Amino acid sequence: MQTHQSQQSRSPSGQFLRDVMTRDPAFVRREDTIQHAAKLMADLNIGALPVCADGHLEGMITDRDISVRCVASGKSADSKVGDAMSEGTTWCREGDTVEQACDTMCREQIRRMPVVDDNQKLVGMVSMGDIATKAADEATCGKMVAEVSSPSEPNR
Repeated sequence: MQTHQSQQSRSPSGQFLRDVMTRDPAFVRREDTIQHAAKLMADLNIGALPVCADGHLEGMITDRDISVRCVASGKSADSKVGDAMSEGTTWCREGDTVEQACDTMCREQIRRMPVVDDNQKLVGMVSMGDIATKAADEATCGKMVAEVSSPSEPNR
């Protein structure tokens, strides 16, 4: 996991992640089935879910993880989330600034990131959409989209 130092002074935009994040996000556990995770994503119209144990963040599972690690390899819908999830997830703290989150998301090329409290418990999710609609100016949004959305070449 990646750690970040919380900055206690106000950021230039005047906002911390606690001001813009989505609170109390849905999550799954390692022992839940892939089918349960996929259904939850479909019901909520989201593409990623945090994986938690006793409220503590353990990783993430995305629709791509399910497609590539389960469906493409012929695994059953009854396979466990723990078999497809990504560990070592990049996260941020609710006291981090919006700018810190933007920098991390750009550097790691991710569109969404779990937010934890000082006890490593999941308290929210922050997405590019949250930042774009609640905090960022047009220039920041444009920079963020450009840096996160780098072109890729398929493996052939």
